[in-house]
Amino acid sequence: MNDLKSTIDETIEILKQERDELRVQAHLAKAELKEEWENIEERLKTLYAKRDELAGAASEVAEDVGSAASLLVDEIKAGFERLRKHL
Repeated sequence: MNDLKSTIDETIEILKQERDELRVQAHLAKAELKEEWENIEERLKTLYAKRDELAGAASEVAEDVGSAASLLVDEIKAGFERLRKHL
């Protein structure tokens, strides 16, 4: 009987340790995801500004602005994908 209790006690301690480690990892992941989200939000704001800039730009400037906007779109999509992987 004591062996069974001892085994259960050891298992409980292992589970507690795993729970504590996961809690810390979840907290860190939450902070990391928040930072990623804020980064994406800033990139979206920049993309909106590029769109507005594109509306009033001459054709040669518009091409440069369009290229920059295209890069931003790719970065934003990649950021969303990173967020999805963590959820």
